[in-house]
Amino acid sequence: MAYEIPVTQARAELAELINRVVYGGERVVVTRHGKPLVALVSAADLQRLEESEAGAEAGAEEQVISTVSAVHTMPSVPEDRGRFGLAAEYRRPDVPPRH
Repeated sequence: MAYEIPVTQARAELAELINRVVYGGERVVVTRHGKPLVALVSAADLQRLEESEAGAEAGAEEQVISTVSAVHTMPSVPEDRGRFGLAAEYRRPDVPPRH
């Protein structure tokens, strides 16, 4: 669990908080009005987080590529080419509809 501290107190105790993170292995969450604002973590923790994010992004990219490669093209029907109707009609909001 992380150590929580208000931002005003963290400002006054920054050097001590850095030592707690670096040498004590703690994680510090700085809060404002009781809500988490930022976190102080060690450089090693940050590196692990970034590596984890990069691995998750690579896995997501592989999933998208495999999904897209599974899409098949279908031949179009020759008699339907060029036969597109009006899909929508613009009507001004101040003009009543015609019946």
